[in-house]
Amino acid sequence: MLYPELFKSLEAVRWQMATDIPWDEFDGSKLTDEQANTIKMNAITEWAALPATEMFLRDNRDDSDFSAFMSIWFYEEQKHSLVLQEYLRRFRPELAPTEEELHAIRFEFDPAPELETLMLHFCGEIRLNHWYRRASEWHTEPVIKFIYKLISQDEARHAGAYLRYMKRALASRGKDIADQARAAFSKIGVLMASARRTSQALHPTNLHVNKDMFPNDTIQSRLPEPGWLERWLDEQIKFDKEWESKVADRILHNLSILLDRSFATAQDLNRYRRELVGNVVDAMSGAKQSPTQRTA
Repeated sequence: MLYPELFKSLEAVRWQMATDIPWDEFDGSKLTDEQANTIKMNAITEWAALPATEMFLRDNRDDSDFSAFMSIWFYEEQKHSLVLQEYLRRFRPELAPTEEELHAIRFEFDPAPELETLMLHFCGEIRLNHWYRRASEWHTEPVIKFIYKLISQDEARHAGAYLRYMKRALASRGKDIADQARAAFSKIGVLMASARRTSQALHPTNLHVNKDMFPNDTIQSRLPEPGWLERWLDEQIKFDKEWESKVADRILHNLSILLDRSFATAQDLNRYRRELVGNVVDAMSGAKQSPTQRTA
């Protein structure tokens, strides 16, 4: 099981909101209304760990190890929302999210292939790490700069934990099943490493997850300002092509190690994905043949 080891390693670096945040260093002259409003939107977005955890527990009922890890991930992600809310409560109480605004993003996600979902959230953690690093640079008030840097480090550790479960999926299954896992990881990897070619911010909170509620079935669409994310990325923290390339490079680097093959570009990964799809199809065709047909 990975859970006991992950619990120990994450517990060792866990920060405390009451003692590790330099609240007394707040400088109100360095916090603009524009910046404060983005903190509110991020506080609500981080609350989406609640419906995401419900999804993970539902879709991984046969995996108690991963489900136990959700207790860590859920706690730390909800604490991200809480520390941002606490910042607003202390310094901009009029902007603190209401319970109704938080509850609006709790809705059911449609079931999805578990390995694709795992890979999607691995990429999402990498992206959040980079978004929050850039947010820390953009902000001018010292306490929120510190908070964003702190939670960006948490997101990087979460990505590492998801990667451990991806490695486990490849090591603990037969060859045919392992090829399906590789195909799932590479499929989502191609999508998430190609984000600079799309106008949409590719993150789990910005993807459609419930066909019966479409188009109001993304986390971002249910925020008080549904269009804030693109504005935050493009106009405020200026998450440009250089930063997007850093996200893609980190995804491709980790997949190169995981899949034991070098991927310099999303196109390299897509070629690999097509090879795997062909292998999976061939394996399935072979399994359907009779023993006589397979030896003929």
